[in-house]
Amino acid sequence: MRAVVQRVLSASVEVEGRIVSEIGPGLLVLVGIHESDTDSDADYICRKVLNMRLFPNENTGKAWDQSVVQRNYGVLLVSQFTLYGVLKGNKPDFHVAMPPPKAKPFYASLVEKFQKAYSTEVIKDGIFGAMMKVNLVNDGPVTMQLDSSTVQESSRPRKLETSAIFQTRKKKVQMLRFQPQTNRNALYLQLHPTKWPICRKWAFLKFNLGAMPMIW
Repeated sequence: MRAVVQRVLSASVEVEGRIVSEIGPGLLVLVGIHESDTDSDADYICRKVLNMRLFPNENTGKAWDQSVVQRNYGVLLVSQFTLYGVLKGNKPDFHVAMPPPKAKPFYASLVEKFQKAYSTEVIKDGIFGAMMKVNLVNDGPVTMQLDSSTVQESSRPRKLETSAIFQTRKKKVQMLRFQPQTNRNALYLQLHPTKWPICRKWAFLKFNLGAMPMIW
């Protein structure tokens, strides 16, 4: 799940010429739902948004010291699937966004989480799937982007896999330094599989793999 959080002096949502939701000072939160999002992603976004210290403390004068809850400000949630748009060319593709039939109840449950964690009076939202006009006065401007834990961890397996490959390759290089010439050639071919055609041809001409020169 992805959320774009904006600190605002005021914000409103208009549908077909009618204002359906509005807040004064607080946070406008644009929410994009990924196809793989679960309940834990919604919990993460809810907890983060309500606890982000984006407001100054008027008593102490410290900036970035209070959350929207501490200031008793409003929160306006707006569903926006375009946050997961992918531009391979010039036309955006939204295949990684959760399909509307599944996303609508998921978004409704997210709104309920905000209301239970904060207050039903100050949590507002737009109309899911409607063509909306979102008006806001950004304060600062202050805009933050949040990605849920599922999105953050999606790249970790690739990093771990790359690290494992590097370690395996490192061990083979260490073994290569302490092997006789014939064994070193065999290990070299494991490390550099693209050299196979050249090495095989050279070995055939020399009739002896041990006579193959090392290429570094």
